[in-house]
Amino acid sequence: MATDCLFRDDAYLRECDAGVTAVTADGGIVLDRTVFYAASGGQPADTGALTLASGETLRITGAVFCDPQKSEIAHLPAPGAAMPTVGDTVRAAIDWEPRHARMRMHTALHLLSAVLPYPVTGGAVGETESRLDFDIPEAGLDKAAITERLAAMIAADAPVTSRWISDEQLQANPGLVKTMSVKPPMGTGRVRLIEIEGYDLQPCGGTHVRRTGEIGAVQVTQIEKKGKQNRRVRLALV
Repeated sequence: MATDCLFRDDAYLRECDAGVTAVTADGGIVLDRTVFYAASGGQPADTGALTLASGETLRITGAVFCDPQKSEIAHLPAPGAAMPTVGDTVRAAIDWEPRHARMRMHTALHLLSAVLPYPVTGGAVGETESRLDFDIPEAGLDKAAITERLAAMIAADAPVTSRWISDEQLQANPGLVKTMSVKPPMGTGRVRLIEIEGYDLQPCGGTHVRRTGEIGAVQVTQIEKKGKQNRRVRLALV
């Protein structure tokens, strides 16, 4: 049974009631709906807790997708915790501060990919520092200049919105996909797009802030040469 991924429509939703639909062989708890982001696309999973019907709190250390289509999520309980059973109703709540920091950073990385319009070969979203790797030939990248352009985009307070297109529409517009190493999940019939008005449009399943102004100040801290044509750009919240 597919999990209703509430974070895809509202990244600011911190809690929800949900039903337990399965417990995996590895002890993961599958819910019919969730606010927990499952690790994917370079963004770590949310942590948090499930409150059982008894009132007992079950610590959740992460969440993972159970299938290649990313339609079902298993929540990973702390070792030794009391487990719910299939059919139970629980209250799921995420740790908000790390989630919100990643929302800010993930949106900032989208802006970085607009400042540097090159194929993306890898990336990672952190709470204070993140990175993108680019397929760039020898080029004099300037940390201060990139930071300045990002600051202007953030100050513009551009709206960040999401919408869905069909698999066929994405296949007809391959230029929307910037990432070389991570492809958007296909097979369910639709793909989620994230648009930063005036700056960026690309498929993404991650969580984002509503406007660029919410990102706050960022700084390019390091540019590393990771190969003949691979440059790693590190970005930090300041």
